[in-house]
Amino acid sequence: MKLRRRTMIQLAIGTAVAAIGTAVPTIGAGSAQAQDNQRAADYPDRTIRVVVPYPPGGGADLIGRTIAAGLAQAWNVPVIVENKPGASGTIGNDAVAKSDPDGHTILLGITAMIQAPALYPRLPYEVEDLAPVSQIAMSSDLFVVPADSPARTLQEFVDLVRSKPGRFQVGNYGNGTSSHIHGELLELKTGIDLVSVAYKGAAPLVNDMLGQQITSAFIDATSANAHLRSDKIRILAITGLKRHPALPGVPTFAESGIDGYEANGWFGTFVPAGTPKPVIDKLSGEIQRIVKSPEMTARLESMGLRPVGSTPEELAAVIAADTPRWGKVVRDAGIELQ
Repeated sequence: MKLRRRTMIQLAIGTAVAAIGTAVPTIGAGSAQAQDNQRAADYPDRTIRVVVPYPPGGGADLIGRTIAAGLAQAWNVPVIVENKPGASGTIGNDAVAKSDPDGHTILLGITAMIQAPALYPRLPYEVEDLAPVSQIAMSSDLFVVPADSPARTLQEFVDLVRSKPGRFQVGNYGNGTSSHIHGELLELKTGIDLVSVAYKGAAPLVNDMLGQQITSAFIDATSANAHLRSDKIRILAITGLKRHPALPGVPTFAESGIDGYEANGWFGTFVPAGTPKPVIDKLSGEIQRIVKSPEMTARLESMGLRPVGSTPEELAAVIAADTPRWGKVVRDAGIELQ
C-alpha cells in the first residue's frame, strides 16, 4: 500500500514537472510576442532612414523621397533619405541588410535586388537578409524602334533582323539591368543576331532612340513616359502580363507570340530580416495608405508606373515567383557580371 502510494506521488510529481516544462516555451513565446507588440506600439521612436541605392534624381529617388515625406507627416518624426549608389544597388542593399532590425532603416529596392544573385558570383548579403514590407508600384520595359523602321510589329522586326543578321542593335540602359536581360532573352527566344549596346542610364538611350541613332531598344516605361506619343518612335511590345493603361494598343510579348517576359519590374520597401512582425505590419500599413492616396497614385501614374501598395505577404509572393524566372533567363543567356 505504501509502495503504491509512493508510486502515485512520484507519477503526480513527474506529470507536474512535465506540465511546467511544456508551459515554459508557451510563456516565453507569449512574452516575446508581448515585447514585439510593445515595440510596434512605440514605433517609431526616433529618426527613420530611407536608403535609396541609386543616385538622386531618378525614379527610385523620387519614390523614396515621396514615401519619406508621407511617413514624416503621418508619424511626426524626422525621416531622412540617404542615397547609397553603386554596384547596381548592391551597396545600399547591403547597408540596410546589416542595419539594426528595428524598422528605423528602410530600403527602397527595385527588381535588380532579386536579379543580382544570378548575375554576380558573390554578393555581400542574401536576399533573405531583407524582409518585404510593401510593393510600391510595377513597371514595364517597352520594346521600341525608330518610327521609320519597316517593322510595324514584333514579328516583322524579328523577320527583318533574320534577313540581315548582325546589322541591328538592341540598346539597354546598363549592363545587368532588366533592359539588358530582356535584350538577351529576345535573341535567345527568336534565334536572331542583335548587337547589344549598353548605355549609362536610360536618358542617353532615350535620346539616341529619338535621334534614330539605334535600331531598337528596351526602355523602361518611366523613362519613355514623356515620349509615348512621339512621332519619332514606334513601340512594338511591352513586358509583363498586362498591357499598359496608357498604351492599350501595344501588345505584351506573350500576345506577340514570345514567352518569358511575364515578370514586371517593381519598386518595393524592405527592412532588415529579424524586424518584429508587428513593426513590419505597422510600417506596411502606413506605406499602403500613402501609395493609395490620390496624390501618390497620380504621381506614380505620371511616371508611367502602376501603383500597388501591397502587404508584406503579397510582395513576398511576387519575389518568390519572379526570382526563378529572372535566374533562368540569366543562366540560359549566359550573362555574368563581375
